[in-house]
Amino acid sequence: MRLFLRAATALSATALVAAGTLASTARPATAATAPPSAATTGRTAALGPYSVTAYETVNIRTQPNTSSRVFDKILAGQTRHDALCWTHGETIQDHGYTNDVWIGFTEGWASAVYLKGDAYAGLPADAHC
Repeated sequence: MRLFLRAATALSATALVAAGTLASTARPATAATAPPSAATTGRTAALGPYSVTAYETVNIRTQPNTSSRVFDKILAGQTRHDALCWTHGETIQDHGYTNDVWIGFTEGWASAVYLKGDAYAGLPADAHC
């Protein structure tokens, strides 16, 4: 899987969407898990991939909220290299931090509250989904 993730990061976000490639599984993308792209966001800002590191284990969800399905996680200290952009979602309060920013990966979303860096987990401000 790690080899696949490294190979996937070399592809552009647009190519991933066009090919229907998903980082975690081989199932086809759905509206709930489709990776963000310029085509789906209407934005032309440069989408990743960017690297993010979890300072605490964080769930990867199908939507940017805690009521959506969890299908993966990033372990504390683990770095993922397939973050594409950020969006506003459900506000999360934990460990004295409050933030509504969620990071979009090639598949799924994680709250920036649990990722190292600034409010956008180190992604550029213009990398909005």
